[in-house]
Amino acid sequence: MRRVLVLGSSGSGKSTFARRLSQATGLPMVSIDALYWQPGWQPSEPGPFEQQMTQTAEQPEWIIDGNYLSQGAGLLRRTLADTIFWFDLPRRVCMTGILLRILRSYGKVRPEMAAGCPERLDLEFIRYVWTYRARQRPKLLAFFKGLRPDQHFVRFASRSEADQYLASRSTAAVTIGA
Repeated sequence: MRRVLVLGSSGSGKSTFARRLSQATGLPMVSIDALYWQPGWQPSEPGPFEQQMTQTAEQPEWIIDGNYLSQGAGLLRRTLADTIFWFDLPRRVCMTGILLRILRSYGKVRPEMAAGCPERLDLEFIRYVWTYRARQRPKLLAFFKGLRPDQHFVRFASRSEADQYLASRSTAAVTIGA
């Protein structure tokens, strides 16, 4: 395990999982949100963002947390990844996750976010999560069709499955190269 993608809806627990996996393996965690968003929740310009994602994907080791599949670097990340974790959780779980996150972190910048992007109540974002399974999940399913047989793919249908995955592996089992 050297290059790991962690994908799924916001509020599914993917950032927490990626952080815990990074701690267990020593692999550096990269949050796409931290690369994409600029202070004041301003999106990055497509060219520089794409270049930064490409440079990140070309590194020898990483855990990349986040989707952004429409970018060309999404295909590069899929090609280079040896392990893909997919958080395929129900809408109610993800909605609860983002609402609790907003309550707990309102006005604060979360560790996986860009500086100058404090947690806020954003109706467009809530709508995105609400419609994720209908609009974004089919894109992920199409993305997964491009995986190779040598790539390790794990689908989590609940957070407890992700917790069990981490718990079932000793530090030695999830270290780099294991």
